[in-house]
Amino acid sequence: MLANEATTVAAAEALPVPAHEKWTREAVTALFDAPFADLLFRAQSVHRERFDPNRVQISQLVSIKTGGCPEDCGYCSQSAHHKTGVKPTKLMSVEEVREAARAAKASGVQRLCLGAAWRSPRERDLGSVIEMIQIIKEHGLESCVTLGMLDDDQAQRLAGAGLDYYNHNIDTSREYFAQVATTRSIDDRLATLDRVRHAGIKTCCGGIIGMGESRDDRIGMLMLLANLPTPPESVPINGLMRVGGTPLVNAGSIDGLEFVRTIAVARILMPSSMVRLSAGREKMSDELQALCFLAGANSIFVGEKLLTTANPSRQKDAALLDRLGIQPMACEGTACEAESGCS
Repeated sequence: MLANEATTVAAAEALPVPAHEKWTREAVTALFDAPFADLLFRAQSVHRERFDPNRVQISQLVSIKTGGCPEDCGYCSQSAHHKTGVKPTKLMSVEEVREAARAAKASGVQRLCLGAAWRSPRERDLGSVIEMIQIIKEHGLESCVTLGMLDDDQAQRLAGAGLDYYNHNIDTSREYFAQVATTRSIDDRLATLDRVRHAGIKTCCGGIIGMGESRDDRIGMLMLLANLPTPPESVPINGLMRVGGTPLVNAGSIDGLEFVRTIAVARILMPSSMVRLSAGREKMSDELQALCFLAGANSIFVGEKLLTTANPSRQKDAALLDRLGIQPMACEGTACEAESGCS
């Protein structure tokens, strides 16, 4: 080993690890503050211990109920509190979801996620969602839904339908949360995650970067997620999509390298989780996305729209992955190799 290579390895290995199975703010701060090369070396090393670095999970998001949400999340185009031009729609039909599942399966998607702009699901709609979940499973896809806050009975019913993942992001740190939303608290979010977990459903939970938060807030968000009794099996890291009419449209942005740092720290803190490079890819260069994959991201959403905002085309994504030598994770039925690492 060359001398400078040995120095790099030693520096990366000197970065902190969790004490007593809990990450401290001091340790997470040290990761964020590390030299960029050392941080990426550590993140890529952790990533390779559990995953094939040349495979990514392909997910697709379908909005089954758009707009009219009573929550006031400052980033969201679907909030009834904001004038964004998004018109509320009725719940998508079961047959429309069946067609979406068929098309997703045919195009190589591994996980199909359904999103509804609700504070919480109503009884008359939950039955339809349960049927949609069963259809997704019949097509051999992993299932994920995001429906807002749940009570214990709703979580148990979704588990009974075979739901694989429930998405419920905490968005940001506990300290910054009130700057993002006031119609619920971060503890409301954590309570739903707890109910979902106790029902036996895996969790998909991350946040949004570039909402005017500080690095301390990004540290707090990731530390909160990593120190949950069971960290989320999926961790989406979103770049804020600025939508006219939302309170955060002019929020201070962060540079691309800080975004990559956030991905890398998420990978180190939650080594067994899928780290999804989520919303915001439409605004990223190919080079920035490549750095995110190098930092440990191993999941993306495909399709030209994420709920109401733009996403790269399938052709553009395919071309980028081909240039990087990255292939989709192989799934047989619902047993994706992401469940236990990749071969």
